Amino acid sequence: MHDNTVSFHRVVVIAVVVGIISGFGAVLFYEGLKFGTRFFMGNLLGYVYPDEGQSMAEIATWAPPDSIWLILPIICLGALASGMLVYRFAPEAEGHGTDAAVRAFHGEGKVRWRIPLLKAVTSILTMTTGGSAGREGPTAQISAGFGSIAADLLGLSARERRIALATGIGAGIGTIFKAPLGGAILGAEILYRRDFESEALVPSFLASIIGYAIFSSFEGFDPIFGLGDISWSIPQIPLFLLLGVVCAGMGVLYVHTFYMTQKVFKSVFSRFSLPGYLKPFTGAFIIGAGVVLLAQISYEGLLVGLGSLGPGYGFLQLAMYNMLPLAVLMVLPFAKILTTSLTIGSGGSGGVFAPGLAIGGSTGGAVGMVLHLFAPEMVPMSSVPVFVIVGMIALFGSIANAPISVLIMVVEMTANFSLFIPAMGAVAVADVLTGTTTIFREQVMTKAQSGAHRGEYQVEVLEGIRADDAMVPADRVITLMPDESCAHVLSIINRHGHTGFPVLEGSRLTGIITIGDVRNGTESGKPALSVRDVMARELVTIDPDATLEKALGLMMDNNIHHLPVVRITDPGTLAGFLTSSDILRAYTRVTAGEPDHQ
Repeated sequence: MHDNTVSFHRVVVIAVVVGIISGFGAVLFYEGLKFGTRFFMGNLLGYVYPDEGQSMAEIATWAPPDSIWLILPIICLGALASGMLVYRFAPEAEGHGTDAAVRAFHGEGKVRWRIPLLKAVTSILTMTTGGSAGREGPTAQISAGFGSIAADLLGLSARERRIALATGIGAGIGTIFKAPLGGAILGAEILYRRDFESEALVPSFLASIIGYAIFSSFEGFDPIFGLGDISWSIPQIPLFLLLGVVCAGMGVLYVHTFYMTQKVFKSVFSRFSLPGYLKPFTGAFIIGAGVVLLAQISYEGLLVGLGSLGPGYGFLQLAMYNMLPLAVLMVLPFAKILTTSLTIGSGGSGGVFAPGLAIGGSTGGAVGMVLHLFAPEMVPMSSVPVFVIVGMIALFGSIANAPISVLIMVVEMTANFSLFIPAMGAVAVADVLTGTTTIFREQVMTKAQSGAHRGEYQVEVLEGIRADDAMVPADRVITLMPDESCAHVLSIINRHGHTGFPVLEGSRLTGIITIGDVRNGTESGKPALSVRDVMARELVTIDPDATLEKALGLMMDNNIHHLPVVRITDPGTLAGFLTSSDILRAYTRVTAGEPDHQ
């Protein structure tokens, strides 16, 4: 009882410390993003940036830059600076930080102290100069890094360290998106493809609340996105299910394009021995040139190019106000997939969450607008923003293997809880269709595959297997008699590969001989010894109904690898023979789902 109380107190301390750090860390990171955007996009590019959360009147004043070609040197400069910092000081800060945080959880649970600051700086450089990336990945890695630092300072155990890290992921994301409930659940859900880290849930709730309170005290308590008059109806539900199908397809395209781009960059730069810090620069150059080219084609091309830059939330806000034409909505998801793959897949620093929401939102907007054109009475213009929001949830919730938390987060970000019903249907369909496809490659399937829980599951599996399910039955065991010579036993070892044998006198178990005993009995200079002379007479045995967990414990306690299996009611009769190799084979068979073959 005392241990549980101490553990509870330590978990509360973890949650409070991580929550405070996440809150202030998110404020500093968010202010850095705002400053960088004003400087690079506003002062240098002359771009009146559309922002999420603006009212319809405010966002209507946005304006594209007069000299779009300036985006090329700006985005390249940001990528080059970010790449040089990452590859010089912290290669693990490359790419989307959520995966790095998930990898740390399943590994040693440690993040180097320099990572939070470097991740913040490199992500600000990437995103504010036009790189297509989001703030959730960096925030997850930053908060997880601070959680790891707190674990070092507090001297936490490995289990508590991992709780601190998972709590940091949830609190950081929930804080910066002003979605404390969804963020807390995300920290527990995003670690696995088909499982849930329940131990991290309660501390994540507490930390997320604290972080949200601190962050919103500085940045305001309004939700991330503003909404006008929107509506949806029950007859539209099949249409939202259809949207789930479309989002599943776009989500799979996003994942495959992203990792194919990453693979191509690694392959090319490795083949030609090019410096790694030029990878983000190369990706940025392609993006900048593409945006300039789109701007020359048409005004809609300019909108697509601008919408494919940065996190994409400003253009999501425009879509929620029905302020983007259908042509832009139809092309923007593909453009966003390409720019995100080129930004992060090339090694730029940022998250895949925001681009994923932008891809899903513009996909939803395009579907909603097409449905409005064909059936305006069934899908009025006021319903199109609902398709935008449901598309955000369906696409990213499915490819993140986190449908519950993303569903809650986006609803929190829009502050419209009536959207739960259409979004639940769409994300369920998308999740089923995408299966285990994931944008987070460091996710493992279940706790059984996680380094954080492997020891627990080994014990649990072994406790479910009886000795008689793994042993070699007595009628198949090679047995020896006490009068046989050690030289003869050595020849049997060489012939069969076994290293231990029970010794029977008549039909009664009298001892056990192993390869170590045989070597002692066949050393040069010693008289020829028999099995009786070297065998162990004090036997460690196990009952057939005992578990393999007990058998393994007996072997470890006695430093042995062989156990005669005898019944408690008849200890002199051999029922079978169990070795450490038999235990390993039985464990592997059960975890692989293979049937018994005894």
